[in-house]
Formats: sequence, structure tokens, C-alpha cells
Amino acid sequence: MAQLDENAIKTALSKVIDPDRKADIVSLGMVTGLIVKNGHVSFALQVEPERGPKLDPLRKEAEKAVSALPGVITVTAVLTAERAPNHDHDHGHDHGHDHGHGHGHGHGHGKGDGKPVQKNLVPQIKAVVAVASGKGGVGKSTTTVNLAVAMAKMGLKVGLFDADVFGPSQPRMLGITTKPQTGADGKLLPITSHGIVCMSMGFLVAEGEAIVWRGPMVMGAIQQLLSEVAWGDLDVLLVDLPPGTGDTQLTLTQSVPLSGAVIVSTPQDIALLDARKGIDMFRKTNIPILGVIENMSTYICPKCGHEDHIFGHGGAKIEAEKLGVEFLGEVPLDIRIRLAGDDGTPIVAAEPDSPHSAAFRAIAKRVWDKVNR
Repeated sequence: MAQLDENAIKTALSKVIDPDRKADIVSLGMVTGLIVKNGHVSFALQVEPERGPKLDPLRKEAEKAVSALPGVITVTAVLTAERAPNHDHDHGHDHGHDHGHGHGHGHGHGKGDGKPVQKNLVPQIKAVVAVASGKGGVGKSTTTVNLAVAMAKMGLKVGLFDADVFGPSQPRMLGITTKPQTGADGKLLPITSHGIVCMSMGFLVAEGEAIVWRGPMVMGAIQQLLSEVAWGDLDVLLVDLPPGTGDTQLTLTQSVPLSGAVIVSTPQDIALLDARKGIDMFRKTNIPILGVIENMSTYICPKCGHEDHIFGHGGAKIEAEKLGVEFLGEVPLDIRIRLAGDDGTPIVAAEPDSPHSAAFRAIAKRVWDKVNR
């Protein structure tokens, strides 16, 4: 049996012909970002922006060619395009269109700002909530997974989309070591853990393996994981965004009608400064801010019960009041929360009766109430 490697993939793709340029997509240099890992294959097809909307059949043909190879479990191909020149003044707000990704190219009306937005890539999901932070290291992913488990314990059908392409962490936090399979309809099947369904780029690449993708490729991957995963009829999908205010965030806001965004911050000034940037970005794209969570708040000594505010305390609440958004609550600083995530069982599942879990449950209930009012 031939070994499944990059050469085998490229040989298969060399049989796929670009209908306009009358040559194969490999010799034309269209295949980029190829990753082959444990039977899972992902790559991008670089196309001109003006041809993008009509080339989805080519993308599907490329996926089919690779799927036919022995040993292939899943194939994810995306269409990407370089931004047109002289558009730097737009600060990336048009990135979410992906300039030629085959899904969602039927644009709807803008949300009050005149900018086109894509159609809903996940119409079967009742509510989509983004969980964001202005900077890394504030416990956003830990917060997201515990909110998801808490919502599932409320009886909701919950999904978690790990949209951090460069640093996916949800597979570890949910204790998932298997890879997603493909359903009869060709869609990827999300993996269920602790009562929620999850999809992550981390399922498709090895943990710790660097993904060297340019912005348009990231955007195409995000859109495809949204549209080509069999999410099912969910009450809510929580999206764990990467830190900052870049292409992934803008792609999400232009790919699905977000019910709102939750901002995670720690109490100190520098984290709050970055949180303000995140709030400002969502406001500029007309996404409701559901509220702010202060993570790593009060530290309670497990031996004597003494409270200490290592990173300060109450800063996020004060900042929320200044910005006119709701303060959703605070989560204490406790190593058990981190260790539970590292062990693959979020604290809400591992210690459901703990005060930490109570904090997450209260915040989850408030977020759900705000989404449904």
C-alpha cells in the first residue's frame, strides 16, 4: 500500500484540472498549506478573488480526489484568495468574505453599516455566542469550556467550536484523544464529551504542531469548519476565539449572526485595556456585548481560608460599568480549575458542587437568559 504523505496527496491532486486555466491545480501552484496527519488531510486552493464564487465545484473535486486515497479519514479543502491591492485602509473588515470561499457567497444585507455579510452558515443552531479576550493568558478557553458544560447541565443542547486555529486547546480540556469521523453526507461529525459536542482544528493536527497559514487560509478554514460540520440542532454554540481582534474574529462576525459576545478579562489594568479593544471591535461590527467576566479574581487559601487579590480585584466590574456593559460575574483564582482542564475534565464536571462550579453556573445562566430575552 502506498504511503499516505504529501507526495501521494499532490499526485492525486495533479489529476484535478482548473476549468478556466486548463491545467492541473498542482502545476498551477494553487495547492498551499498542505497538512497530512494520521489520515487527516487539509489544504487550501489559492484562487483569484473574482473567480472564487464559482470555484466551489473545483474545491469539492479536489476533496473527492484525495478522499479516494487509501488511509484518508477526513479531507478539508478551502478556497482562499489574496486581498486585492490598495485596500489597506479598510483594516481587514472585508476579510470575512474570504473573497471566494464557496460557502455563503450569497450575501445578505449589512447590519446597519452598509457592509455586506455572509448568509448564516449554521442556520440549525438557535444561538451563537463568541467568547473573546483582548489578550492571551486570561483563561478564556477554560472559561469557555466550563460555561459550555454548565449550560449542558442546564439541559441545553450545547456545541463548542474551538476557533483558535493557531493554539487550539479544547481537545485537551475536554479529554478528547480520538479524531472526528465523516458522516454519510460527507460532513465531519463533532465529538461528544461531558455532554457537549465539540469541533476543533486541534482534532486535525497534532498537539503542539505549528500551523503556518496566512490570514485568508485561516478564514477559509473557519468558515468551512462552521458549515461542513454536522452540528445538529443545537440550542447554543459557544465559540472559543483566539485572543485579539484579528481575521478570525471578523470572519466569525460575517459568517454567522452572533447572538452576542462575552469578554473575559483578569482584574489588572493591562488586561482590561485589551478587553476594551475587544469590546470596541464587536461594537463596530454591531455585535451585542453580553457582558464581561472577571477571571482569576479572589484567591482563597485552601489551608486557612484567607482571601488575597493577587491580580487586583473588581477591575473588570468597574470597567464594565464605565463601558456600559453588564458585569456577568467573577471566577476565583484556583489551581484546581487549571488542573481539571489539563486533566480533560472541566471543573464544572469534576467538582460540580464546588464554589468554582457555582460561579460558572451562575454566569452560564445569566448568558443564556440574556440570549433568550
